Amino acid sequence: MRALVTGGAGFIGSHLVEKLVKKKYKVTVIDNLSNGKLNNLQSVKKKITFIKADLNKIKNLNKLLKKTDYVFHLSGLVKATESIKKPKKYFKSNVLSTLNILNSLNNTSIKKIIYAASASCYGKTKNFPISENNKIFNLTPYASTKWLSEKLLFEFSKNNKISIISIRLFNVYGSRSDNKSTYSGVVTQFINNFKKNKPLKIYGSGKQTRSFVHVDDVVNAFINLAQSKIKNEIFNIGGKRSIKITELANFISQKKIFLPARKGDPKYSSANISKIKKKIGWSPKVDIKTGINLLISLK
Repeated sequence: MRALVTGGAGFIGSHLVEKLVKKKYKVTVIDNLSNGKLNNLQSVKKKITFIKADLNKIKNLNKLLKKTDYVFHLSGLVKATESIKKPKKYFKSNVLSTLNILNSLNNTSIKKIIYAASASCYGKTKNFPISENNKIFNLTPYASTKWLSEKLLFEFSKNNKISIISIRLFNVYGSRSDNKSTYSGVVTQFINNFKKNKPLKIYGSGKQTRSFVHVDDVVNAFINLAQSKIKNEIFNIGGKRSIKITELANFISQKKIFLPARKGDPKYSSANISKIKKKIGWSPKVDIKTGINLLISLK
């Protein structure tokens, strides 16, 4: 099988590429390295084709797609707070790049596009746990651009034979995570401060809840959904339970400082993952304490 991974040198993308290579996929990675790092692909660099390019500018994308069975679309900007100041930048990176993929699909035989969407589209919902049927309430340009891309993909699928799977990611953590992102990077931020013997920075009251899920569990879901017969569906991917940020901090250190809350942060988040569990039997295997201990043990 042949897979194209956009954003494949990034946090989640690089883990996905490694897993695809282990499963004997022939993998091509497109990444402009604005967020990703070539070093993230060190273990598989001789087994993949790497193309440094911006998805909005890449030439011959149609030729690449003609040699592809599955597209895993993970590229894009992910910093919610930054998007408030730079909405045009996020629209170009997250929406126009998706549109360019769709415009390049003529005469291809792609089986499925698996899109890394975001649970940020649910915003300040009052219905918990959050299911795929919850109302959309985008709070930031980042959330809006991820949701708009999802809409574009499904609109395209209505008039074409290509199947779409959209995975709304909650709070993914693990090695290679960017500690400058918001609650996806808070685990990394906490551990970095812990190793430097600095207090852990908590924004707001710390009572915010998040649904943390380990990157290994996430990439398993991506691949299992790609290989399944399921098409044109949306799935939540999150932890088995949500925890407070203060609870997360207490797993790591008792040294904490509290700072003002950040604009655009939902107070509560809790993923309902019953749909994917029912459809393909997926559920997280790495619990949060185990995941944190694995990260702390890394040099």
